[in-house]
Amino acid sequence: MQKKYAIITAMKEEADHIIGYYSLSKINNYKHMTIYENDDIVLLCAGIGKIQATIATMYLCTTYLFTHCINIGIAGSLLWNKATIGDVFLIQTIIQHDMDLPFEWSHLDYAKKPLHLIVPSLDAQKYWFGFHQHGICLTGDQFISDEKKLAWLRTQFGGDVVEMEAFAIASVLDLFGKLDTMICIKAISDGADADAKDAHMDNLDFAMKNSIDVLRDIIG
Repeated sequence: MQKKYAIITAMKEEADHIIGYYSLSKINNYKHMTIYENDDIVLLCAGIGKIQATIATMYLCTTYLFTHCINIGIAGSLLWNKATIGDVFLIQTIIQHDMDLPFEWSHLDYAKKPLHLIVPSLDAQKYWFGFHQHGICLTGDQFISDEKKLAWLRTQFGGDVVEMEAFAIASVLDLFGKLDTMICIKAISDGADADAKDAHMDNLDFAMKNSIDVLRDIIG
């Protein structure tokens, strides 16, 4: 099937904002993954974590033809007071932070090396919230809510935000020769600290509204 834009979210609460704004209709449900469409867009609400993100992206790549694949959702900040709730990052580099392989063999680069995206050029001055054009996103199957872990991630990888799906999505797209179609939009919902468990859901609506402002500038 031909669609111009493919969108992947993790949670229904994230997807709902996009479903409403673009008048998408549910067309299928596969246990933990739900698919919505209109004439130009297919949205996959994939579920949380790298496994679910991989399943959704594999399905997308083998079922649809698309020109852009957009991963949009909330993330934890690794920047302390240099970013605030609702700030939006366009991601340029994605790193898998929880892969621990103590080998330097080049055939393991797919798991250990960063993946780099082409970042759309947008006018940062038009947004009322903090907009960061070239962010570094760390992906791992861990919800980060510990300041020591936060500090380690920032020191080890220099990351700006942390979440649980983007590297998996990028890896599958890379496998299919489609990494150049990926756009990654992450909005800050929490500080990846002791308050993160409650804060990320409390702030989800606010963060997603800001991220959809950016999405709208990319796809209309």
